[in-house]
Amino acid sequence: MGHVLLKGLRKHYDQIEVIKGLDLEVQEGEFMVFVGPSGCGKSTTLRMIAGLEEISAGDLFIDGVRSNELRPVDRGLAMVFQSYALYPHMTVAENMGFALKMAGVARGEREAHVWRAAEILRITELLDRYPKELSGGQRQRVAIGRAIVRKPKVFLFDEPLSNLDAALRVKMRIELSRLHKELRTTMVYVTHDQVEAMTMGDRIAVFNKGRIEQVGRPMDLYNAPANEFVAEFIGSPRINFIDRPSAGRASQPHVALWETLAVKSGDMAQRIGIRPEHLYVVKEGEGVAATIELAEHLGDSSILHLRVEGISDLIIARVGSDGGGLEAGQHVGLAPDVSRRLAFGSDGSLVA
Repeated sequence: MGHVLLKGLRKHYDQIEVIKGLDLEVQEGEFMVFVGPSGCGKSTTLRMIAGLEEISAGDLFIDGVRSNELRPVDRGLAMVFQSYALYPHMTVAENMGFALKMAGVARGEREAHVWRAAEILRITELLDRYPKELSGGQRQRVAIGRAIVRKPKVFLFDEPLSNLDAALRVKMRIELSRLHKELRTTMVYVTHDQVEAMTMGDRIAVFNKGRIEQVGRPMDLYNAPANEFVAEFIGSPRINFIDRPSAGRASQPHVALWETLAVKSGDMAQRIGIRPEHLYVVKEGEGVAATIELAEHLGDSSILHLRVEGISDLIIARVGSDGGGLEAGQHVGLAPDVSRRLAFGSDGSLVA
């Protein structure tokens, strides 16, 4: 099992409400990711599910059982934190088996559980080491192993990769995705990193100021965001926004870019979004006039930051490896893929 249901979940500290009525269903065996900026409520929600924060209002159901008042140990969950929290005086095996020891599990059974978890995580050779002898990635595997041996209904991860360097984070993302497929256990994962969310989650819940803006599969959120917040948060580099030009005061390039993008949007659109990979850079004199302010050459692609007269923010375009010859100061043209533009209304919601 491992079905989690939130119904009108709220959390307040005195008069300050930080979680403002969440409704969410996490299916059995699903990898659900909570993503959003710092302070949006995603970790607080995870801690309420775990029983580490009191629920102020609403209901939490785990496998159909209302669990608001259940002790953390009775909820059938296991949590992995950002800090590894390993006992320095215990070996890896002792750290992983400690919860089972406290639960009175016999030594032989306990060792079998620890060995099986170590095999899954590929750390059997580390079982006799102490935490000080491990790398950051190895310590995080031990922390995950400590959760695995408990055979929980649901794994809860609170930004577990934040302390790792970039290369190791990529490796651990792959390992966690593999782990999910192998265990087939429900996982709820909190991160502020939208790349982690996009690459790991079956579905993503985008948090903002104590509310969930949208829930959906990664590419559904990317291609059809519910509003400007989701469009801006999901995707790297960020999406470009072009505001409706002011009558009589807008520059010709601003008007030209708006009129190109706003086709079929009618008067509903007050803002148009276009992602960097959907903006093509053409030679000067074609498309909408722009000047390159900065060119970031990444090898397989280049990220161009361009100035379009009349638009305050720089426009970002991602081009292929053939853009390596483009440099700051060059005058070019922009030709957007109009079929991929996103139109937003005055309230920020998607209209076309």
